[in-house]
Amino acid sequence: MGEIVGKGNGEKLNKYALSCTIVISMISIIFGYDTGVMSGAMLFIEEDLKINDIQVGVLAGILNLCALVGSLIAGRISDYIGRRYTIVLAANVFMVGSVLMGYSPTYPVLLTGRCIAGIGVGFALMIAPVYTAEISPPKSRGLLTSLPDMAISFGILLGYISNYFFAKLTLKLGWRLMLGVAAIPSLALAIGIMKMPESPRWLAMKGRLGEAKKMLMKISSSKEEAEMRFQDIKSAVGIDENCTDNVVKLSKEAQGGGAWKELLIRPTPAVRWILFAAIGLHFFDHATGIEAIVLYSPRIFKAAGVHDKGKLLLATVGVGLTKTLFIFVATFLLDKVGRKPLLMIGTMGMVIALAVLGFALTMVEHSKEKLMWALILSIVSVYTFVAFFSMGIGPIAWVYLSEIFPLRVRALGVGIGVAVNRVMNASVSFSFIPIYKAITIGGAAFMFAGFGVLSLVFFYFFLPETKGKSLEEIEMLFGKTKKDVGIEAQPIRNQYYQ
Repeated sequence: MGEIVGKGNGEKLNKYALSCTIVISMISIIFGYDTGVMSGAMLFIEEDLKINDIQVGVLAGILNLCALVGSLIAGRISDYIGRRYTIVLAANVFMVGSVLMGYSPTYPVLLTGRCIAGIGVGFALMIAPVYTAEISPPKSRGLLTSLPDMAISFGILLGYISNYFFAKLTLKLGWRLMLGVAAIPSLALAIGIMKMPESPRWLAMKGRLGEAKKMLMKISSSKEEAEMRFQDIKSAVGIDENCTDNVVKLSKEAQGGGAWKELLIRPTPAVRWILFAAIGLHFFDHATGIEAIVLYSPRIFKAAGVHDKGKLLLATVGVGLTKTLFIFVATFLLDKVGRKPLLMIGTMGMVIALAVLGFALTMVEHSKEKLMWALILSIVSVYTFVAFFSMGIGPIAWVYLSEIFPLRVRALGVGIGVAVNRVMNASVSFSFIPIYKAITIGGAAFMFAGFGVLSLVFFYFFLPETKGKSLEEIEMLFGKTKKDVGIEAQPIRNQYYQ
């Protein structure tokens, strides 16, 4: 069995699990590309299709509203057809949306393509972290489950670079190629994903224990670890630990059929806290302003004093490069330092960067002369904000969401978390233009900084550390009272594991 030594913890990282995660991360690259490329493409779409600010806001936000629908549908679909086939479906839906956007003779067609792509994005954002968490060993789960977010950042960077080069083509052709080219990797992923294995936890949930154990042997660092994980998974599903059958028949509830009831109608105190933590974390993920910075960075740099289109697009490449580089910090420290310390440090850095950005832009707003120092400070502040986001809440929101829900409600729980994330993303996308026109971009930066302060309070009191714990132990951790969250979870069974 191929193994490499994991960074920072001395544990062996399974090569097979790593390769599966890298493949699944391709769908996140495609989503990130669409996000990044749209920020520059909108400059040319406005000019070509003669659309107004309201239509720009709708175009920016519609993807996330449709992703909300996709994420909620994907949760149930992945429980029925499996994690792997859900990824294939996501890639195909996104491919159709990309082709429509690349064709787009009119604004309604462009909007339709963006909405279809959004449904694919919802599928991707839900299934990538779930699949990755379910195949990852506890000691390297932080590293592996952060790879999809790293892929999103890399995709955003590719989108910015695509903007810069395709902008040199004619107006009618350039932005259409920017958007339509994403169909090519979507098709490649839909074909390639069929060679990937299914999640062992989903296989166990369907009673296919022989296949689940075979898969665990491939993705674990040792036979002993595979056996231990197999026993925990059987307990989580409700199968006797001494059962040696390769296939067992399970009730509809054991297969996730009662997920809505267990999660929303009659949740245990632990599940209620988990759901609250997931919703709060993904609310603040976007309430602190990352979508405004990524999607509208050309407007922010223009407000700071950069007016040339070429320089604007080049400055946004810097945003993508910063986002991609600094996510490596989180990737290699999550399993060493932990989720919560990185989350707190990253958010404090974001708050300071936003406050400085607000100050610099306000000075530019009230000055009749070009302030070079304020321009430089604005650009540095934007890059600093993106850096701290990428080493903090950016990847951690997805890592945390993928690992805290119990198996039977995991797909639905992650789907709800993604839905909240997309609602907030769409809200910021839709509202940023009217907000900054009402209170200036500097004022909007101060507003986002205020949300950052609130998020620090929430993270401190409601998010326990999950580093190094198995997925089956984490619900026990949330089952403790809030004053006990610093105590190590003990391997006892609650009602999910009896």
